[in-house]
Parts: sequence; C-alpha cells; structure tokens
Amino acid sequence: QVQLVESGGGLVQAGGSLRLSCAASGGTLSSTAMGWFRQGPGKKRLFVAAIRGGGSTYYAASVKGRFTISRDMAKNTVYLQMNSLKPEDTAVYYCAARVQRGSDDDDSAYDYWGQGTQVTVSS
Repeated sequence: QVQLVESGGGLVQAGGSLRLSCAASGGTLSSTAMGWFRQGPGKKRLFVAAIRGGGSTYYAASVKGRFTISRDMAKNTVYLQMNSLKPEDTAVYYCAARVQRGSDDDDSAYDYWGQGTQVTVSS
C-alpha cells in the first residue's frame, strides 16, 4: 500500500514561488507514474503535471512554462516547483500515484492519493 504525504503549501503573493513535495512510503517511485492535481473552491479536480517512470513529464497548458515536476528516487519524493504564481492557481494540490497504465491527465486512472496541501495566491 503506497502512502503519499504532501507538504510545502502556503500563502504567497502573485508572482511568487512555492515548491510542493510528495513523499511516498510503502512503495517505490521507480516504475510508478506520479501526478499533481488541484481543486479550486467549487471546482472539479484538474490535472496539473505528471512524471512517468521513465522520467518524461507532462503539463496542463495553464501551468506549462511556470511549473516543473521532478523526482528524487533516493528520497522517494516528487516535487512540484511553482513559479510566477497567479491568483487562479489557488487550490488544494493533491499528489497521486498510478501503478497501472492510464492517461496522465485522468484522475480516475490514479490508484493512490495524498491528503492535499493548500496553496493560496494573493493578488
């Protein structure tokens, strides 16, 4: 059973940066696709970024060029570096792990989820 714990959320001004971390236990990230999703107030949960077992990365159009997903195999941790943050990036950010084949941007394809971390961007 894979357990995921996110950290690094907080309050930041528009234009600022945050780095989210997702620490995994109970399994290895080496062959697992990892994703970040977010859910704003009153909105659906949306795809943000994913990194596959081979290291390839994918981003939602709304964050491409501003956010970077990466991982540290030794620490079994995935990161989401968020730069040039905008008020519309405000959301609860969730880390997820996918052990089976599926679409990177489909939240129903992911098997394990963290509890989420709040990111608030003030204008």
